[in-house]
Formats: sequence, C-alpha cells, structure tokens
Amino acid sequence: MTAKSFKVFKNIIIKNKKGSIIKYIDKKNNFFKSFGEIYFSEIKANKTKGWNLHKKYTCIITVPIGVVEFMIVNRKKKLSKKKITYKEVLIIPPGNWFAFKSLSKKSLVANLINGIHIDSETKKSKEIKNIFIK
Repeated sequence: MTAKSFKVFKNIIIKNKKGSIIKYIDKKNNFFKSFGEIYFSEIKANKTKGWNLHKKYTCIITVPIGVVEFMIVNRKKKLSKKKITYKEVLIIPPGNWFAFKSLSKKSLVANLINGIHIDSETKKSKEIKNIFIK
C-alpha cells in the first residue's frame, strides 16, 4: 500500500433518470480478497466512533448515507484524514488504527471485512493519544 496505508477508489455510478445505481464492489475488484461479513454502523452528527485496529482483516468501506471523515493512523504512526461519501470505497488494510466522524445529521458506514468478526482479532482504544501518534 501507499505511505498512507489506505487507498480510495471511485464507485461506478450508472446514471438513470429515476435515480443512479452505485456499484460498491464485485469479486473482480483487485482489493477484494474474500467475503467474511458486512456490517453497517449508524453514526450521529459530530459523533466519533473508533479507534479500532484489525489485526488480519482488510476493511472495504463505503458510506451509503451522509458524509464521514475517517482518521487513519498507519503503522508508522502517521495520522491521515479522508472524507468519504457513497461515491468512494475506502480500503484499510490490517494493522491500521481508524476512527470515523459523521459530518452529516446522520450517516451510515458499510464495512465489508474478509473474515467473521471475533473480539481477539480486533484491538480497540478509547482515545487517540493511546495510539501514540507522531
């Protein structure tokens, strides 16, 4: 991955007079490894969820509703920020801390991971300072 340790891809948007069709992912995407589970996280305005780190799972994230700012701390402990909407897919590989904040009244985050969630695979922290950012 890049020095940022995450990548953003544009979703394919198929225009339609009645409303566009947005293609989130298919098995041909080079970042898609396998399906484990997908979950949705609702987040209220100006609230932050996280900090989480997946030890071995890749997160393939999109935001079907709203605008969400992701804060990602890579393995070199560098903080990056990226705003995501329904038009993008955010790929966060294992070993990166992340949190997210809704910039809309209410947002919805969809996260597809390549395994079934188990508590021992995930690390959590309540504060960013516990992650020791450079």
